[in-house]
Amino acid sequence: MALPASADTLRLLDDDEVPPVLEENAGSQSPFFFTCDHYGRLVPRALHDLGVPASEMERHIAWDIGIAGVATLLAKEMDVHLIAQRYSRLVIDCNRPFESAGSIPLISEATEIPGNGGLDAAQAAARRQAIFVPYHTRIAQALDARKARGLPTILVSLHSFTPVYAGIARPWHIGTLYHRDDRLPHLLRDKLRLEGDLVVGDNEPYAVSDTTDYTIPVHGERRGLMHTGIEIRQDLIGDQSGQHQWAERLARILREIEEELHARKLMPA
Repeated sequence: MALPASADTLRLLDDDEVPPVLEENAGSQSPFFFTCDHYGRLVPRALHDLGVPASEMERHIAWDIGIAGVATLLAKEMDVHLIAQRYSRLVIDCNRPFESAGSIPLISEATEIPGNGGLDAAQAAARRQAIFVPYHTRIAQALDARKARGLPTILVSLHSFTPVYAGIARPWHIGTLYHRDDRLPHLLRDKLRLEGDLVVGDNEPYAVSDTTDYTIPVHGERRGLMHTGIEIRQDLIGDQSGQHQWAERLARILREIEEELHARKLMPA
């Protein structure tokens, strides 16, 4: 059963609530451009915590644990433009097509989400307008501005994954994700494997597709940008030490990739 909706379903967030879009280093000249779809786990006041216990909102079902710290540190270290999304994926998943079943999930893993049951079209649209649209509109605006300024752009979509899902352990430390364009994912994969201490997934633990993903297909593929998804296992970045270690490692490797692309004259125009 759906929980009580806001009386104004077309205005989900009040003026005093946190805006959905977080942005760092908007004036960056770096060729890299970072997105983080599952950075936060906020829930609009009007949705009454979705009827989900607070303990569940700390789990991976609500957000990508640890990736906020990695994304923020990595963007700062490399002076890269980062656009991230602060609200929980349980309110609306900003890396799912709006028409997909996973956009506003009724169940996540084994947890029922009472506040997502029985939504009408207006209630669903309110979530899209309040959270999904501002986030992806800002990404599109930033990418348009980079193109107008003649800046090369390499899109990196940052995520994390739970080490155990539905009772099955996942061996990878990190994975590089893609759909139609494997140039950057394979280059990054090979650099990561040279580290010698990592199990690196190639389209693992997830693969990008038009039906399950939004950021890479829409902002990467449709624009013809070089791009990759990155998934880091959450037990490796659950604390500040791990987040710093992974931000430093990725910064070093991404700088190596940038140098190699320049040397091989493969840097996108």
